[in-house]
Amino acid sequence: MNTPSPEAATGRIVLLTTSHRVAPGLLSWPAWQALRAADRVLCADGAHPQLPYLREAGIAVDEASPSAEELVDACAGGRTVVVVATGEGEPALTDGLARLAGSGRVAMPELELLPASYDLPGARLLDLVQVMDRIRVECPWSSQQTHKGLAKYGIEEAYELVEAIEDGDRDELREELGDVLLQVVFHARIAEEDPEAPFSIDDVAAGIVTKLIHRHPHVFGDETASTPEEVKEHWLRTKAQEKRRTSVTEGIPLHQPGLALAAKLASRVRTAGLDVPLPQTEGIGYELLALAARAESEGVDPEAALRAAARAYRDAIRETETAPATEGEG
Repeated sequence: MNTPSPEAATGRIVLLTTSHRVAPGLLSWPAWQALRAADRVLCADGAHPQLPYLREAGIAVDEASPSAEELVDACAGGRTVVVVATGEGEPALTDGLARLAGSGRVAMPELELLPASYDLPGARLLDLVQVMDRIRVECPWSSQQTHKGLAKYGIEEAYELVEAIEDGDRDELREELGDVLLQVVFHARIAEEDPEAPFSIDDVAAGIVTKLIHRHPHVFGDETASTPEEVKEHWLRTKAQEKRRTSVTEGIPLHQPGLALAAKLASRVRTAGLDVPLPQTEGIGYELLALAARAESEGVDPEAALRAAARAYRDAIRETETAPATEGEG
């Protein structure tokens, strides 16, 4: 096999992509190798966040936006050119290179797409925080919202999430989870502006991380748990230590739906091993209380069970409404 002369060698183009969700300068080792071995490094954006770090590392970067033809010419003689891609990924350049390659009239350089940094799990949450911050500042409606004003939306979104779960609709589930997440980020953004006790989404995340670690000693500590029941026991014990509660009823939100409230009270009584008989007073409310307690003891969510029955009733109503009228009706 004959080795092509340096004049005939087509060279190499490396399209270097980075994530704005990773701190600038934190590049992969293959990326640094490609940058140091390149004959030229180009970047169309003079304000690209990576440039100061590349230059600090001794990488000479030319601010240039060559066409596909110019880039191919720059690789003549076997040279390697690294293009530090902008946030859009250089679609015009890659489209131009594809057209040249498809024409069959140009000896194309080797083309490599090299991701220099990767998004970590949860990185898109950074985008959500940035978008929410801008909306809070620039949107006439969002900029005026308060915790109290948004409270009803939190309830609505929670119910819509439950409905998506019960319907088994995966696309709807993903969307409703996003809507619930928006409520969390929105409230945290509003909280940053409190003059007396501000906190941010990072404070919210730090708090739940600390809570999860403390309440899972079988995962992060020396405790052991091999069954869901043992896990729940750990959770309740550490929760009681944190809250320093004097009654099992403390912390139960009294504004939740009635069946859920009754079942939660019954669950606390059963878990605590208390012997508390149900009130024997007559009336529909006490009958529902007894049914809720019975459902909880049998491992049934009374709210979910009632919703399922109500949906079946709704379907029966619709069938009756759409059924043709029988003879003699009119």
